[in-house]
Amino acid sequence: MSPQVPARNVLVVIGTGGMGLAVARRLAAGRRILLADWSAPGLEATVGTLRGEGHEVEGHTVDVSQRDSVENLAVAAGAAGRVDAVVHTAGVSPVMATARQIYEVDLLGTAHVIDAFLPVASAGTSLVCVASMAGHFASLSADLERHLATAPTDELLEHKEFDLESEPALAYVVAKRANQLRVQASAHAWGAKGARLNTISPGVISTPMGAQELQGPAGVHIQAMLDLSGARRAGTPDDIASAAAFLTGPDSAFITGNDLLVDGGTVSAQRWNTTPAA
Repeated sequence: MSPQVPARNVLVVIGTGGMGLAVARRLAAGRRILLADWSAPGLEATVGTLRGEGHEVEGHTVDVSQRDSVENLAVAAGAAGRVDAVVHTAGVSPVMATARQIYEVDLLGTAHVIDAFLPVASAGTSLVCVASMAGHFASLSADLERHLATAPTDELLEHKEFDLESEPALAYVVAKRANQLRVQASAHAWGAKGARLNTISPGVISTPMGAQELQGPAGVHIQAMLDLSGARRAGTPDDIASAAAFLTGPDSAFITGNDLLVDGGTVSAQRWNTTPAA
């Protein structure tokens, strides 16, 4: 159970998938929830589920690829009370989208969230953006990494090394690395308001999106990675909710501009092991 917090503190959860629902449930105690997603039917269903469990929740349709849409959500959150925690889980994967869509949603979308919620952040506010272990496999030039970290948001996709028509899997790796870098570079500005922000990089998680990846072209490779990992299993939405609870809570007060890798040891196994243990 999450600790009780003063009433009218606002929790914003962007994304109504398995992770978003688990995060909302885990962090809901004593908070007013603003739940946001681009899919109106999915949003309505999840809002109904949470209300049925006794939570105070309102739904907002948002398109994270559009700056104005995210800014409107942030304004609504600020009007609802003190923005205490923001957890951004929305995204698309290589089996769901083209490279251009991945860059617009996963890369620009996260940058829009970081930008839009800074004005409504205050002392104690914590933003968590869900990246991916894929970002840990990126091998980018120093120039591109600096661009992803520090370029103005409206110029993020304007770099000589960007190919908006590339393979979706490559775009996903770049976008998720960008999430990690953008959060690192934004920690100073957020710290000036007494606020924090971090990324969580999940491994393979048992969600509908994770299931699509396992059934897609890379499914055999993904399963082999799971078999080689220390945990030898996929993660669960509750694993991510636990990480989000830590990063939005008081026990992580000295942690900002960082990435928490929640992957069951998959990345470390890929770096140091070559064959599964007997």
